[in-house]
Amino acid sequence: MLNLIIVIALTFTQCPSCYTSWEGFLSILDNFIFSFLMSCSLSFGGQYVNLYYENKISWIAYPIRRLVLTATTYFIYTFIVSYVLIALYILISVDRITIDNMPWNIVAKNTMYAIGVAFIIITIFVTRSWLMEWKKAAIEAEQLKTEKIASRYQSLKDQLNPHFLFNSLNALSNLVYEDADKSAHFIQQLSKIYRYVLDVQQEELVSLDKELDFAKSYLSLQKIRFEDSLRYKIIVNGTQGYMLPPLSLQLLLENAVKHNIASMAIPLNIFIEQKGDSLWVCNDLQPKSGPLEDTTGVGLENINNRYELLSHRKPEILQENNQFIVKLPLLNLSQ
Repeated sequence: MLNLIIVIALTFTQCPSCYTSWEGFLSILDNFIFSFLMSCSLSFGGQYVNLYYENKISWIAYPIRRLVLTATTYFIYTFIVSYVLIALYILISVDRITIDNMPWNIVAKNTMYAIGVAFIIITIFVTRSWLMEWKKAAIEAEQLKTEKIASRYQSLKDQLNPHFLFNSLNALSNLVYEDADKSAHFIQQLSKIYRYVLDVQQEELVSLDKELDFAKSYLSLQKIRFEDSLRYKIIVNGTQGYMLPPLSLQLLLENAVKHNIASMAIPLNIFIEQKGDSLWVCNDLQPKSGPLEDTTGVGLENINNRYELLSHRKPEILQENNQFIVKLPLLNLSQ
């Protein structure tokens, strides 16, 4: 199609009055054939020049160098090819024309027309090449960004498995010295809970229902250890469609138990409540005075980092009325 457009343009430009006689029609035919050969030479030459530099110089890394070399090479090619073809055309089609009496001024004039057409061709090729390379670079950059995010998110998730096991075994070690029967029950419950940890290890998001069921199981596990020293209440309505990063609740509940006093004299109260599209996790703020239990240091930072990779919404953390509150955004697949 491009060649045909160029042919028609050159034909009308060189002989607009040739359409009024039979001789003119033959002249048109000659002109058309010549123009077609010329346009093919220009367009295929432009394509070859563009492909040659495409494998050597990147538009993204060296745009000015690529533009200058591509344009310069193509215009030199166009001048040589056009000058030779036009001279041959005149030599063949015009009577009594030889090399000695060749109208070089006409050859030069028509060569300038060809260079004008070449400018259009090279503009098309350069623009197309630049857009395609820019699009390719943008896609590759986005893929790399996605891969980095996925790798970082997987790294964050990989922290959770050993973190959960470490802290559960740490709690069990304390319980063993207190009550052997409780320890056995704790181990049985722990095996059920750890199955969930393994099931969600490869998930980016899990349903709110699953997280709440896991939170209940985890709190029941802690009740074996703390009995009436630990109290909890869960108030949630309309969980359909809401999602959370896996083990988010477990990390918050674990921090609440680990950092606060839980005794018969000062029981620890934990509340989980849905408010709009957020899930509030609240606990009494009654910090332990002595050294804290051993910890892997994951917790809140892990939750914040995972939300950063999954959504523009971030968890909110505040302290008010002797309460430590974390507001977890409830996500859905459209977010």
